Amino acid sequence: MQVGDVVVRKSYNKDITFKIVDLQETENGNVYILKGINLRILADSLIDDLELVSKDNGGETDKVFDRKVNTSIKRVLANRLNINKRYRSPIVDKSKESKNKEGGFGRPGKVLHIDADSEYMNKCLKVYKQLSIEAVGSAIPEKDQSSSVLELIKSIRPDIVVITGHDGMIKGAKDYLDLANYKNSKHFVDTVAEIRTYQPNYDDLVIFAGACQSCYEAILDAGANFASSPNRVLIHCLDPVFVCEKIAYTNFEKIVPIQEVIENTITGLKGIGGLQTRGKYREGFPKSLYA
Repeated sequence: MQVGDVVVRKSYNKDITFKIVDLQETENGNVYILKGINLRILADSLIDDLELVSKDNGGETDKVFDRKVNTSIKRVLANRLNINKRYRSPIVDKSKESKNKEGGFGRPGKVLHIDADSEYMNKCLKVYKQLSIEAVGSAIPEKDQSSSVLELIKSIRPDIVVITGHDGMIKGAKDYLDLANYKNSKHFVDTVAEIRTYQPNYDDLVIFAGACQSCYEAILDAGANFASSPNRVLIHCLDPVFVCEKIAYTNFEKIVPIQEVIENTITGLKGIGGLQTRGKYREGFPKSLYA
C-alpha cells in the first residue's frame, strides 16, 4: 500500500473510508497515517488492519453519509426553487395599471471558509458552488488561523466565517472542558475571540468554528454562533456548508430556529449546535435588465 490509496480498517468493521496520507517507520513496523474521506478524522494503522477499496466502493458509514448529502442538496435546491419563483415573479402596480412588469431578486450571504485541510476545503467549495453560495476558501493551519483571520475578513468582507480543520481529544483525557485535552480546540477558540474583538455583533458577522470532537462549550463562549461538537463526535466535512446555506438564504428580518439549521447538517445535533442567529438573505427590487 502507498500514499494515496483508499482503505478501510478491518478492526472497525470497515465502517469509515480513509485515504493514506503518510507512511511512518516505527519500532513496530510501518505505520500508515489515514485521513477520512468524508469524516474529519485522522488515524493511524498497521498494514495488517487495512484493506484496499476502490474509490467508488467506500465503507458503510460513508455510503449512509453520501445518501444524506445527496438528499440534503436536493432538499435545499428544491427550497431554493420556491424562493427564486417568489423573487422573480412579476410585480404589478395595479393602481397605475402599469404594463411594465419587473421581477425582484435576492442576495444571499457571502462566506469566508478557512480550513486547515485543503482537500476538505475544496470539497466544501464545490458544494457551496452547487448551492449558489459565494464562498472564498483559504487553507491555513489551525495554529496560524488566529493571526491570519482578520486580514482575510477585511479583504473579503464576508457575512459568514467558517473556521475548521482537524481536532480531537487526547487519548485518556477525562475533563471534557479543559482545552489542554484537545489537539486544536484552543486554536479555534483563539481565532473566534480574535474575530469577536474586531466584530462583536453576532448578527453582523456569523461564525461557525470547530472540527471533530472539538470543545463545543469553549468555542461558543469565545463568540461563535455555531460550533462542534456537543457530544464530542466526528463531524462530516460538509456540515459547515449546510449551516452556512441555511443562514445565507434566510431573510435578514428572520431569526433562524437552531433546530432548522442543525437538521440540514449531516451529523445532526450530536455534532453541531449553536445560538439563535439572524439570516443574511436580502431581497432586492427591481432586477436589472442587464444582470
